[in-house]
Amino acid sequence: MTTALNPSVVRDRRFSRIAALPFTRIGASEGAARGSVRAIREVFQHRELLGLLVRRDLKARYKDSTLGFLWSLIRPLTQLAIYYVVVGHFLGAARGIEDFAIYIFAGLTAFGLFSDTVVGGTGSIVGNAGLVKKVYLPREIFPLASLGGALFNFAIQLGILLVATLAIGHFPLSWRLLYAIPAILLLTVWGLAFGIALAAANVTLRDVQYIVEVVMMLLFWASPIVYSWSMVQGVTGNGVLLEVYTDNPVTLAVLGFQKAFWVGGSPHSFPPDLMLRMGIAFVLGLIALFGAQSLFSRLQGDFAQAL
Repeated sequence: MTTALNPSVVRDRRFSRIAALPFTRIGASEGAARGSVRAIREVFQHRELLGLLVRRDLKARYKDSTLGFLWSLIRPLTQLAIYYVVVGHFLGAARGIEDFAIYIFAGLTAFGLFSDTVVGGTGSIVGNAGLVKKVYLPREIFPLASLGGALFNFAIQLGILLVATLAIGHFPLSWRLLYAIPAILLLTVWGLAFGIALAAANVTLRDVQYIVEVVMMLLFWASPIVYSWSMVQGVTGNGVLLEVYTDNPVTLAVLGFQKAFWVGGSPHSFPPDLMLRMGIAFVLGLIALFGAQSLFSRLQGDFAQAL
């Protein structure tokens, strides 16, 4: 026959067990470099969870959909058709750009990776509020999961782009394909930097996610996707304004991606020293990513309370 314990005794034992658990400090006040190393180590330790989050987000995106992942093909192809017909032929942009369909789809593919990473990362903490409030894990894992989903969609669109180049007989089998590597690195580093910083800001200021959507729309039209870089050069001349426009990391990544897959371009279609420009922008992106993670680390201690 069991004897019921006094509720106060049960409570005291429970508090004793909780007090014996190791204390994990969120947003610890340690050096920025040491904090970044700790965050990388913790994310690596939770890499299996990261994979599960990426698969969960991809499945949830097309849950109960008849076509499922085919929507990843339909959306970019619809965008391509609209811009190709309206901008390319109705507005005449295609007359000055050879293989306009390949040119515009290369730009759409590159910009889509950056946009999906930033937009998904911005809402990642708020979207996973239940996990953030109940379970300890490195919070950087949520923007990284958004990056994983963006890379999945990017891979699908890249496959479409390669098939399209084969279909028109202009497959980019040359050394220019090397430009795709720094372009992807640029989009990934800068997209993750903005995604991490904006994810932290969006926890306390929910308007951030809507501001980001507007900025992405403006940035799309401020990038040489539906028009050429040489058109901008013709309007601004070879001055400071052109340099500011060109050295935007998104612009450089789009131009690098177009140079890799668009064989119709001439040397005058791209700025000089494009590879060097992308290399400098990548180094600056690593610095921006380090700063974004440091900001995220300082703010994450208040996430659970704010959510």
